[in-house]
Amino acid sequence: MDTTTSNTGFTHPELGDTGESITQLNSLLRGEISAAETYRMAIEKVADGADATNAGLLREIQEEHGRDLFVTSLTGDSVRIYPMPVWLELEQRLVQMPSTHPARMKFLDRVNFFGQVAEIDPQGRVLIQPRLRDSAQMAGEVDVLGQQHFLEIWNHERFIAKLTRDPFTEADAKALADFGI
Repeated sequence: MDTTTSNTGFTHPELGDTGESITQLNSLLRGEISAAETYRMAIEKVADGADATNAGLLREIQEEHGRDLFVTSLTGDSVRIYPMPVWLELEQRLVQMPSTHPARMKFLDRVNFFGQVAEIDPQGRVLIQPRLRDSAQMAGEVDVLGQQHFLEIWNHERFIAKLTRDPFTEADAKALADFGI
């Protein structure tokens, strides 16, 4: 199958070059525009044992937010990549909660267990620590999704199973409509 390669590294046999959305994705991470306006799911192939995500995307994030990232997960099923300024802002909100609040403690237990400070390397890649890489099954085809202020990366098969297990329902549509969405 013929696969188109873009200067950003995103490739897909049917979508081709998705590089035009990289600058818009940075606006998404800053919370300036919505995911629906800016981001379509990008699919890429990650070699078995690879430690990195899309190099072009990470270079663009580096230009906007710097090289430092916080790479973590809440469940171990997927990888979350936060630009460090975004992560530090989240930590400041956490500090405002009581240190013994059960939800705060659960959140910190999980993000600290899976989390690690990382840097974008000179090739525009980021190391995903082995515990999280194995838990999230970051080998083979992955789906990279913009989630407002962070990127979320899923093993493709695992994400399809999640979508099947938890379909979008009329109740979901109504809940969004209540917010004008």
